[in-house]
Amino acid sequence: MKIDILTIFPDFFRGPLDYGIVRRAREAGLVEISIHDLRAFAHDRHRTVDDRPFGGGEGMVLKPEPIFECLEALGAAAREQRLAGATKQSVILLSAQGRRFEQSVAVELAGLERIVLICGRYEGVDERVSAFVADREYSIGDYVLSGGELGAAVIVDTVTRLIPGAVGNEDSTRQESFSADPERQPGDAPSSTCVSGGLLDYPHYTRPADFRGMSVPDVLLSGNHDEIRRWRRRTALEKTVRNRPDLLQSVALSDEDKELLARITGKEIQ
Repeated sequence: MKIDILTIFPDFFRGPLDYGIVRRAREAGLVEISIHDLRAFAHDRHRTVDDRPFGGGEGMVLKPEPIFECLEALGAAAREQRLAGATKQSVILLSAQGRRFEQSVAVELAGLERIVLICGRYEGVDERVSAFVADREYSIGDYVLSGGELGAAVIVDTVTRLIPGAVGNEDSTRQESFSADPERQPGDAPSSTCVSGGLLDYPHYTRPADFRGMSVPDVLLSGNHDEIRRWRRRTALEKTVRNRPDLLQSVALSDEDKELLARITGKEIQ
């Protein structure tokens, strides 16, 4: 996969791309990440990339020219081709006005050959970028950042770890929080001791079994895989109810799940 990042702060990415899974994936040739300074595509003596918006208002807005010219220099596929699915590319604008970036989107992007991330700044980006260049617009959460660089780093990490070979044990990417079991049908119980099935992840423990009087739950030491599975599913449900009950609306719940939820919440689950 190739990832291009358009930004006015290229040095920002010296750290986030040089550690962990992203670094190893780059070294292994699984992903090629290129950073492009938008100021290189500004032609005035001050390399101006922003301007005041028409109609007035506070703050500055990123101009369209540097972004359009950078994308043209990169040879990105035309927006019409991308929208029609004629090419496995996507140009994404990072913006507080975008759709929320979620794990399902990361899975979709990981199947592409190229993604281009445009990092917004200041009060926003000239609307013509969203309307005529980008085919997607994403936000990483319901809060306002100083710019899209942090969001771009989040997307790069999230997508890269889903590329085959990037993570040593690929099964681990299917058993994490927000990851649904692709082989599970509605009504099925989780297929192993390790599948969260779209819930928040279950609690994890490691050695020592007793640390300062805090003991690992006995069930995890029992060797009974069916009981371990049930414990993990119950604790994942408990954590999800406590921290992210909204996730339950999109999770395929088995009859066993509904029984566990009824015990947790004290309410019958339909």
